[in-house]
Amino acid sequence: MNKLSGQLYGQELERLQVELVKMQYWVKASGFRLIVVFEGRDAAGKGGTIKRITDPLNPRGCRVVALATPSDQQKTQWYFQRYVEHFPSAGEIVIFDRSWYNRAGVERVMGFCSPQQVEEFMHSCPEFERMLVRSGIVLLKYWFSVSDGEQERRFQSRIDDPTRRWKLSPMDLEARLRWQEFSLAKDDMLAHTNIPEAPWFTVEADDKRRARLNCISHLLSKVPYQDMTPAAIKLPPRPKAKPVERPPLNEQFFVPNCYPAA
Repeated sequence: MNKLSGQLYGQELERLQVELVKMQYWVKASGFRLIVVFEGRDAAGKGGTIKRITDPLNPRGCRVVALATPSDQQKTQWYFQRYVEHFPSAGEIVIFDRSWYNRAGVERVMGFCSPQQVEEFMHSCPEFERMLVRSGIVLLKYWFSVSDGEQERRFQSRIDDPTRRWKLSPMDLEARLRWQEFSLAKDDMLAHTNIPEAPWFTVEADDKRRARLNCISHLLSKVPYQDMTPAAIKLPPRPKAKPVERPPLNEQFFVPNCYPAA
């Protein structure tokens, strides 16, 4: 399949981002609560898609949660507890850039949890998510699927770009060596947690542009929003300023102009 052209991608992304803004107005007005979970291979395009979703939105009503390794205290808590703290209130959208599914993926494959903990997660997670849905939260779960060849190309691209090298962690490199183990863990995870109340949706992500547009389109289709965009306002004329005495400019500190006019 040929990759999507830049022109078509730009046009469609602009159109979809306008719809995302409409959706957020409706979410706020209706008290809707939405959780979107992004999971998938390293360099599968989760972060890029999240960025395109959040770029046009009001950050006061849309949050991205990307939790670090749990603290010693958090390790003593109920496994889902540190995620629940970030769940949406009425009128909010919360996006998880990786989520409680760490237990079924990286923690399992890398040996950060016991087989018993994995088994308990597979049993508890569907019940946990059914409880969320019963409470009125809409839960969307996306798995970004990328081929090993495309992942390799993206890893090398990150290595070659100093501004993106931070995206490639030692854990990513270790996980790269365990491709098959992650594949088997993912299959087992989906078998246990692909429930009717909160099914998994797989995004074919070898073409980043298509993946972003397809995911945003699907997300919009799952929210029954209406266009509640406020009407454009007309700015009134500024009142005429009265003469006032202000401090001299030489008493202020200015950022140097590194790009003077030619």
